[in-house]
Formats: sequence, C-alpha cells, structure tokens
Amino acid sequence: MRLGLALGGGGARGLAHIHILEALDDLGLKPVRITGSSIGAVIGAGYAAGMPAKDIRAYLLDCFVSPRIVIGRLWQTRPVSLQEFLSDGGFRIGQLNARRVIMAFMPPDVPITFEELDIPLGVMATDYFARAECELDTGDLRSAIAASAAIPAVFRPVRRDGRVLVDGGIYNPLPFDRLKGIADVIVAVDVNGGPDGDGSRMPTPIQAMIGASQLTMQSIIDTKLMISPPDLLFRPAVSPYGVLDFMRSREILTATESIRDEAKRAIARHVEHRLKGQGHPEWRSDGVAAALG
Repeated sequence: MRLGLALGGGGARGLAHIHILEALDDLGLKPVRITGSSIGAVIGAGYAAGMPAKDIRAYLLDCFVSPRIVIGRLWQTRPVSLQEFLSDGGFRIGQLNARRVIMAFMPPDVPITFEELDIPLGVMATDYFARAECELDTGDLRSAIAASAAIPAVFRPVRRDGRVLVDGGIYNPLPFDRLKGIADVIVAVDVNGGPDGDGSRMPTPIQAMIGASQLTMQSIIDTKLMISPPDLLFRPAVSPYGVLDFMRSREILTATESIRDEAKRAIARHVEHRLKGQGHPEWRSDGVAAALG
C-alpha cells in the first residue's frame, strides 16, 4: 500500500497543511509522492526534502515573527544591478520576482533540484499561453515552486523550459487527481477557503479580486471531488484569514490546531481498514499501531 499526499493552494491559509504533516509524523507514515499547488508546493517541498513537520512549523514561524524580518528578507529580492532591474521588466507595480521571493523564504534544507528530494514531488503550474495545467517534477526546484506560487498581479510570471508559467491554482488548486494510479491511499488537504463575512459590508476591490479567485478555485475543486474524490479530504477552518496574512501565522496555526488529531484518527482508521481488507500487516508502522491502540 502506498500513501499519496496532495496539498492545495491558499496563500497564508496553507500554514494549516503543517497539522496534517504532523499527523503523518505522529503515525510514522511517509507518502510515496507529494503533489502541491502554490503554498502546497512550498510546504510540500520542505516535507519532501526530509524536514519533519515540527521543523517546518518552527522555520515558518521564525520567518514571519515580525515585519522587520519579513521586510529584510524581501529586501534581499531586489535587483542588484540595472541590468537585472531591466530584465525583471523595470517598474511593474505589484509584480514581485517570484523566484527571488521563494529563494529568500525557502528553508536551507531544501535542495536545488527535484532529483535530490527524499520523497518524489510534483509541483503544479499553469502554462499561460498553452492554457493548460502542467506538473513539474524534474530539474530546478525553486523555479518550479516560484511558478506554482506566481499569483497574478502579485508575482510576475515565470519563464521555464520555454514556457510562461503562472499560479498552479488557476487550473489545479488541489492536485489529488495527479496521484491516481501512483498511490493506493490518497490524502488531500484543501486550504482554499473562501470569502468570509455576513454581507453587511462591501469587499474592497482587492478583496473582491482575491475572493473571486477563491470562488473559482473552489468550483474547480468541488467538481473534481464529485468526479473522483480522494480517499481522505481535510478542510481546516481557514476562511477567516486572508491569502496574504502571513504575519498572522501563529494565529492561523493555533486556530486550526484541532485538525491534527482529527487527521491522525481518520488516517489511522483508514489505514487499519485497508490493512484488514488487503492483508498487508508489514505496512503498519509502530506509530500507526500506537494510534490504533
């Protein structure tokens, strides 16, 4: 039996992915493959590199502990010469260089290439001119993650292998379908959320733009779930938080903490059921045995 893990996009809401990774660590389980879109690709890369979930948690909390640290990291992404400035397109309001930002915030334990990862990783991006999704899983890792996280109007598109790539969430915000035929048990984590409110106030133009994008992605996810759902789907309660609320990282993790034990119990029950049904006792780890009592 092989376990596959799909981590969806959602910006800062994706910090809740860490709870599912911690549940897997508690159970002593490792996926045979991870697929991720946007923030799911970022966190998935850390886990695929062999970082324990607790280390990913600690690293990201350190990254966003204060505005000064965040500004310092972003300052590192500036062009260091006029040539680089012009190659970035000159003045582009609201279009950061995604690859440089990823490099500034990526844990040092994450290798340069996909081939160096401990766990195979598939990173979803959208091929802008081909009008199609694409899964990147070879070569330079950081440019792939940058492409997957390149939210339009926030980051400029990424050129890679002769293609212009943007946010993977546009076509495949929760890529569990990419694990079909590879994994026997597919676990998916949806952190897309949606606009949060009671209709008493009008959204700002930026909120309306981001919220509309979330609604579109949710429609894609729900359609895929109706056609061929994963074995287990987890949806942390992340809607109260914005896509760019990284400075509220600790609050997001605290508010969604309960999903860790829920995931641990659900995965343990599912594993037990599959083991009994298919007779593979060797797949039971000590962690799963303990969780099952």
